[in-house]
Amino acid sequence: MDFQLSDEQVAIRALAKEFTNKEILPVAKKYDEEEAFPEEVFQKLREIGLFNLAVPEEYGGPGVDKISQALIVEEISRGCAGIATSCEGNSLVSYPIIIGGTEEQKKEYLGRLTYGGQFGSFSLTEPEAGSDVSSLSTNIEIKGDEYILNGEKMFITNANYSNFYVVLAKHKDSIEKRFTALIVDRDLPGVSVGEKEKKMGLRASATGSLRFEDVRVPIKNRIGNEGEGFKIFMQALAYGRPMVGALSVGIAQGAYEAALNYSKERKQFGMPISQFQSIQFMIADMAMNIEAARLLVYKSAYLLQQGTPSPTIGAFAKCFASDTAMKVTTDAVQIFGGNGYIRDYPVEKYMRDAKITQIYEGTNQIQRVVMAKEILK
Repeated sequence: MDFQLSDEQVAIRALAKEFTNKEILPVAKKYDEEEAFPEEVFQKLREIGLFNLAVPEEYGGPGVDKISQALIVEEISRGCAGIATSCEGNSLVSYPIIIGGTEEQKKEYLGRLTYGGQFGSFSLTEPEAGSDVSSLSTNIEIKGDEYILNGEKMFITNANYSNFYVVLAKHKDSIEKRFTALIVDRDLPGVSVGEKEKKMGLRASATGSLRFEDVRVPIKNRIGNEGEGFKIFMQALAYGRPMVGALSVGIAQGAYEAALNYSKERKQFGMPISQFQSIQFMIADMAMNIEAARLLVYKSAYLLQQGTPSPTIGAFAKCFASDTAMKVTTDAVQIFGGNGYIRDYPVEKYMRDAKITQIYEGTNQIQRVVMAKEILK
């Protein structure tokens, strides 16, 4: 077993770290306070090849390996998890197209993300169907060479800024539950986008709802065969799960570094609070759990790279890393004391951002269901 990064991976991490320190950390508070979409930051990320990380090189992406992708996501999240979430939104929408798309679809829609500078959205969650994907109500009917799409999606990352959506819908006329994946262009008649949600965290990332009313989607926009949509979407989530773990590690690392530095500067009873054993134990636990989470993320990313993704290890990584992010950020606020509750200091933002990592792309309760099913097979 080799725990050493390659020279290329070290260089990629250094590039992402430098960018985060110079371009993200100084503006993270501003975008959080204004709840603004940081298009200037995204453009800079595109220019240096740190965007559309899942897209292969032949379609204009950076073509990085999965460990490198995790390294980049971690560093960007250390600066701002909202920015990282919108970046990875383009990765997540890429996966169904990469997994089941035709060559024409890959050139067209992956090319829009890379050469065209567009955003796309992975559109799964509905008002009555989150973890229970089989309860989706968004539906399609076939009429000639088109699908007629009706339904509603919610909590969609980048919805307000995306030019197309990859949508999972069920067949309305099917006795059995059959789901098909479609690429839906935003400018099709009947597609409407709701207002941007007001969120507790990830405020630099836009989250919105979608409504489809008799939208005519060409059959050529179907991903894979009819009835394969559920499988394609689940595979896509399996590819995305390690990156949620990497994002969580980045949040935890950022909060840990802030708390560590503060503990050395803040004095009580005539000495830095880092000299108190109670604080030392908290810092030690932070460092230990972050490293454990990071190793799980790297292992899950490595298995992806080898073409042997593990549902169990992916669930381990996502669940453990996001639980770690929540614990570390909560302890970071505690170390800051009253200042930790004030927006002038960074740890309250890390704590707000951390919470969603236990919820999106499969709640941690669902991750434990996945783990148990695999363990008990």
